[in-house]
Amino acid sequence: MTKAKVIGMGHYLPDRVVTNFDLEKVMDTSDQWIKERTGISERRFFDPEKDTVANMAARASNLALKQSGIDIKDILVVGAEIQSSALEMNDRGRSVSVIFADGAGALILQATDDSDNQGILSTHLHADGRFAEELYVRDPGSSRKERLTKEMIDDVGIRAHMNGNVVFKHAVVKFQEVIHEALEANQLKIDDIDLLIPHQANLRINQFVQKQLGLGDDQVFNNIMHCGNTTAASIPIAMCEAWDEGRLKPDDLLCIAAFGSGFTWA
Repeated sequence: MTKAKVIGMGHYLPDRVVTNFDLEKVMDTSDQWIKERTGISERRFFDPEKDTVANMAARASNLALKQSGIDIKDILVVGAEIQSSALEMNDRGRSVSVIFADGAGALILQATDDSDNQGILSTHLHADGRFAEELYVRDPGSSRKERLTKEMIDDVGIRAHMNGNVVFKHAVVKFQEVIHEALEANQLKIDDIDLLIPHQANLRINQFVQKQLGLGDDQVFNNIMHCGNTTAASIPIAMCEAWDEGRLKPDDLLCIAAFGSGFTWA
């Protein structure tokens, strides 16, 4: 049976470091308030003179290609995000703006088969649209008579909306459910996991899930403390950093899990 395996990884973080103390200057918040609720101390924001989503993705991709030793004709999976330019950097946008950040991560996948003991064992994707409006950007949208209007901008419809309590309540449950689902599908147990890399949305969510699963600190990797939530880029960036730090090794059983808008989880 054909499956895919990762043969190269790369990531890119913008040079601009934005600390919690920097955010204190533009909104009613504090380093303590942010760290207690998210675990974040600093994050990266793009430089408009240098960074775009495309060239951030290209930088991460070039590193992944270099590690893999192949050329660009092979399969490449890239997660690249610039969120900071869409954030409302004031008191009204505080609950969202302290979380999100910019970055890019790339993986190169290669086809292999069951005779190879390395590769992706299974994937498990779920969605529940009943909670779409608990974490979403309302405008602009194709369902609108006019795609973008001044009223949408004034009404903050173009900004991310998040009901943090609802997201937390569902994330900590769905993370555990999908991890158990993946383990059961492959006749594995929690103790078999060498490293869990969860989506870096909130350190409190990840720590709660770790505790409920009974995993040790050496079995879970987090980097949200210095990267923030880079959304689609968070897991590939974390994989790269875990590899560079020696936390992720070639024959490890790696479990990656994510929860986000939609709600969607995998």
